Amino acid sequence: MSTPRTIATIEDLRALVGHELGSTEWVEITQERVDLFADATEDHQWIHVDVERAEAGPSAAPSRTASSPCRCCPPSAPSSSRSRSAAPGSTTAWRALHQPRAGRLADPGTATFEEVNDLPKGTQVVTRYVAEIEGVERPACVARQITLVTG
Repeated sequence: MSTPRTIATIEDLRALVGHELGSTEWVEITQERVDLFADATEDHQWIHVDVERAEAGPSAAPSRTASSPCRCCPPSAPSSSRSRSAAPGSTTAWRALHQPRAGRLADPGTATFEEVNDLPKGTQVVTRYVAEIEGVERPACVARQITLVTG
């Protein structure tokens, strides 16, 4: 897991465009996690919570629901050493390509700044997040988040 970083200026932020900011730790997707997620989202479809039926089904194992961001957006947004604030980001694009299955390890995400743009009310930061599943070539999910930094 990467160490949180503090960014002092917008120029420092611009210098990070295109650079990977770090990643989160791998986590094991257990059936307990899948069940807790099903409880939280009230999504108790058999593909998630009925282990025997799911193992015989198309996934060959229980999976998390497509509504889960796979913890794709880790709290890796930089903080500022000045009196700036970041408005909560909105996720503009979110693609789930593979669902984490019980018994697998998932990398909840790496973050990369894609753009830093000046706007009348502040600075817009576009961040791309990618989550992976151990042993799967394509990403589990990809998200793009826009955050407004003001102050």
